[in-house]
Amino acid sequence: MERQQDGRRRRTRADYERGLPDYHDPTAGFGGAAPTYSALTLRAVLAAFGLVFAVGAAWIGFAYDFPLLAWAMVVVAAIALGDLAWVLYRKRRGEPG
Repeated sequence: MERQQDGRRRRTRADYERGLPDYHDPTAGFGGAAPTYSALTLRAVLAAFGLVFAVGAAWIGFAYDFPLLAWAMVVVAAIALGDLAWVLYRKRRGEPG
């Protein structure tokens, strides 16, 4: 069993495939509720929608001479692309959701 430098057990692909219970949910198990799991697919869809929308808005901003809107949308598109890349990395790693 491999250990990280801080002494915790290193997670395996099987751990991620099972899901990480109580992940980002401080109220998990409260009142008999089942533990929640990360909604990565929803997050990927929303990031892809944000990316497409921001690229389209940036294109319209540049085409109709609204440079402030265009550059703001370029920044939003870059953030959405980074988020989408991170979510797809986590899904490829085997996390459910």
